Amino acid sequence: MKKPKVSPLSFFVGHDRQSMRGMMASYLEWMAVRNYTEQSVSSRAQTLHYFATWCAERGISKPTEVTRPIILRYQRWLFYYRKKNGQPLGISTQHTRLSVVSVFFRWLTRNNHLLYNPASELELPRKEKRLPRAILSTEEVEKVLAQADLRDPLEVRDRAIMEVLYSTGMRRMEVAGLSLYDIAHEQGTVTVRQGKGKKDRVIPIGERALRWVDKYVTEVRPQYVMEPDDGFLFLNNEGKQLGLGYLGDRVRAYVKAADIGKRGACHIFRHTMASLMLANGCDVRFIQEMLGHADLSSTQVYTQVNITKLKEMHTATHPAAKLARRGEPQDEDRADQADLLAQLDVEAEEEGTE
Repeated sequence: MKKPKVSPLSFFVGHDRQSMRGMMASYLEWMAVRNYTEQSVSSRAQTLHYFATWCAERGISKPTEVTRPIILRYQRWLFYYRKKNGQPLGISTQHTRLSVVSVFFRWLTRNNHLLYNPASELELPRKEKRLPRAILSTEEVEKVLAQADLRDPLEVRDRAIMEVLYSTGMRRMEVAGLSLYDIAHEQGTVTVRQGKGKKDRVIPIGERALRWVDKYVTEVRPQYVMEPDDGFLFLNNEGKQLGLGYLGDRVRAYVKAADIGKRGACHIFRHTMASLMLANGCDVRFIQEMLGHADLSSTQVYTQVNITKLKEMHTATHPAAKLARRGEPQDEDRADQADLLAQLDVEAEEEGTE
């Protein structure tokens, strides 16, 4: 039996208010009051826990004891640290850990807990621009989808989930949070509520994915729903909302079973959707809207895209948008495509394996 996961917030309970962890608790409370997402608060709590532990091991118990040389020492330690498998921390991970510490000390200074910010002149490591580690071809996607045994009701549900992931490029947490009423079948759209950054958006969903959702809702969901019905679209075998870890594990198992020589889970469909639509001629701005990215460093200032035009582009460029595929792939600017896909890879690393 797996041990229940410990909330990172528990690392900051019961400490003196002026101590390192006590101050971090105040900062995390400030984030919650300012309506940061639960995921953001939890993620920063975990990152600050790493720093607090590092400081405690060196006899540093209060933020007032941290100097610029100590911050630089922590930066060097992150660079030379090796995980249990002997691998170094990724540049993105180092960047995230340092940036969260920097923001924490900026908050302390602005709120007069410190006279000066020891991290004010910290130079963060330069992020690498890399191509995504795993993107599926159309044939590989179909092989993964075919692994679901349609004689099993829960695997019919899983097939519907994977079709939604593939068609929309939604994040794992966004799919888990879908309600029955978020899918507009006649319009061919899905409303993503409170996505990353607590932002809503409306995006297209293809005909094939809608067919599988209909099959699941009609044939499977009634077997598991329990009163009172919370309205979540996808349910587990106890009639509850899907857990993110459970969802990731289910999808990962299908990717592994397909034996395509690639690893991944929910996020691999997000990568794949963006890659295939770009290859078929979709403009990068439309992909931004689909993915829920407010901006990308490599593209122009964010432009709001009309849902009607976005639906047209999705139908024209997504391989599974229509039951009968039409149209030929077109060329697109390779630099913008590579940057967008690299951004997805960084996002996957920052949010954890999905």
